[in-house]
Amino acid sequence: MASPPTSKRQRTGKSDAPEPGSSSLSTKLRPVVVFAHGAGAPSSSEWMVRWKDKLENALQAVEVITFDYPYMSGVKRRAPPKAEKLIDYHLDVVKKASEKYPDHPLILAGKSMGSRVSCMVAALKDSGVSAVVCLGYPLKGINGKVRDETLLQLKTPIMFVQGSKDGLCPLEKLDAVCKKMDCVNKLHVIEGGDHSFKIAKKHLQLSGTTQDEAEDHAVQAIAMFASESL
Repeated sequence: MASPPTSKRQRTGKSDAPEPGSSSLSTKLRPVVVFAHGAGAPSSSEWMVRWKDKLENALQAVEVITFDYPYMSGVKRRAPPKAEKLIDYHLDVVKKASEKYPDHPLILAGKSMGSRVSCMVAALKDSGVSAVVCLGYPLKGINGKVRDETLLQLKTPIMFVQGSKDGLCPLEKLDAVCKKMDCVNKLHVIEGGDHSFKIAKKHLQLSGTTQDEAEDHAVQAIAMFASESL
């Protein structure tokens, strides 16, 4: 009789995060990162540009490639379609990135909706994805339903960075999903953070930390995850 599977889920915190500069991918081939935006803001938004720089530095990436889904084009911006409708376009960007850097590990990263589509692409057969980084995964749908189907199909290592006050991803629900997933998965919680990791001033005062420090801990945890996964 086969032995029962061991838990693959790990939650990171400040004690787990490496010191700045201590986690390095310099002994391995530098990854290429395809970074997808969320539903409401394009790749040129301040948040996306800032986190693109963070990922590039933390992962020592050869390039962090950002793009806009087609619905973002035009004078009048349209509402985003269902995530499933964005897979083909996202996959085309991923294929071009793989062709440009054929021998480099491929990491898919995404903000909110972009992280969900990234997981859908990574779950495809022969996607070639080495790891996924989800920044504010929208686990709960508009109707309140837990959208875990794609996550339960994944075989690729995945990391979630979530704000503890993110209404789209209650931590207890994500915790339950992570325990059922059939891949290595890690969770880093930004205490007091909302869906975009913004922490209220009152919480910052009580915790004795700053917004930058909280995000730096998350970035360090991402670097450690990549170092262990690639």
